Amino acid sequence: MMLNCSEPDTPSLLEALRPVFNLSAIRPVVYLSTATNVTLDFTLFGILGVVSDTKWKNEFLSWDSESCGTERITVPRKLLWVPDVVINEFMEKNTAPFVPYTYLFHDGWVIDGQPVRVVSSCRLDTYAFPFDIQNCTFSFNSYLHHIETKCKDFMTGVNLCVGLTVFSLSNITLLQIGVRRRATLYIVNLLIPTCFLITVDLFSFILPPKSVDRSLFKMTLILGYTVFLLSMNNMLPVSGNTIPLINVFLTLCLSLMVASLLETIIITNLICGSARYPAVPRWIRVIFLHILGRLVCLPPKSKDQEDTVISNPSAQATQESETKRQESSLNGDKAVQELRSLNMDLQDIRHQLEKQLRGNQDTEDWIQVGFVIDRLLFILYILFISTSFVTIIILWGKSYSTLHDH
Repeated sequence: MMLNCSEPDTPSLLEALRPVFNLSAIRPVVYLSTATNVTLDFTLFGILGVVSDTKWKNEFLSWDSESCGTERITVPRKLLWVPDVVINEFMEKNTAPFVPYTYLFHDGWVIDGQPVRVVSSCRLDTYAFPFDIQNCTFSFNSYLHHIETKCKDFMTGVNLCVGLTVFSLSNITLLQIGVRRRATLYIVNLLIPTCFLITVDLFSFILPPKSVDRSLFKMTLILGYTVFLLSMNNMLPVSGNTIPLINVFLTLCLSLMVASLLETIIITNLICGSARYPAVPRWIRVIFLHILGRLVCLPPKSKDQEDTVISNPSAQATQESETKRQESSLNGDKAVQELRSLNMDLQDIRHQLEKQLRGNQDTEDWIQVGFVIDRLLFILYILFISTSFVTIIILWGKSYSTLHDH
């Protein structure tokens, strides 16, 4: 229906449109069998923001842009027919600002740019956080009219990497949204500082345990890491069906720090109090000194030299033959008693030395067990940090390449 304007100005156009405004209660078609094509432009510019632009053609109006002086005009929404397109996943009231006007073009097209803030439920899979992809579904429905879906291009915001899939199910149009998280923020603020702190704890193994108290350094590091986790707790996901892998990584880092502190306490105790301990049990000697010791390049020390010092068979035989010769030659002499007394004193001194040397050997064995545990935990630290760095770099590069492709 072509409208004529008396003058090429806006008041004349509004006066010509007044009969059309009186028909806002019915669908803008001449014949009821004619379908009204409603185009929905979906723009996602943030997790909490959605803009829905609705477009349709009103057959009751059209005007000559030259005679009326304009190609489009802004009119209140209540003066025109508006399609009842709703989103079924609404869980709360739409709190987006209300836009009371719509655009009306000279060829009959109407564009309604009403923003929508959707609060809906979505199944989250945060296992690969922050390299995760979330898939959410919006279903568009009309309570009064039948919907036939035709897939067209949708617009997405520049702040998110979003993939859209549209398909029709009965009288409902389903819009599936795939959102990929930008991981750079979480890597720079969460993962890299954690790797730095765990690396500092790794280099603390270089400190000599006999002359430096490692425990104070490690306790300070654990305290700082705990405060860091508390301050960054709001960046971690709080919902989901599975435990995020990043939570497991942070827990392992804290566990390694605590394990290194406990290992430092054990080594300090062995160094300071191993003289009061009994001999190393055989199973500990086999597992830690012989098996794990050789595995971490700390084999048990040789005892040949110590055995020669403690008990030399040739020296003992020479001493016994000399004693017999002296006894046979000095038998009946007064000096025999003094020599025997001196021999008994020497035997007591020898036994005391053997006992002391045996105790020193037990102490060295316990200290060696502590060094083996220290070296083993140091190797585990290196493997864990290397694996973590390589995994983060691979996932980050893969996520960045996928985001760049999109």
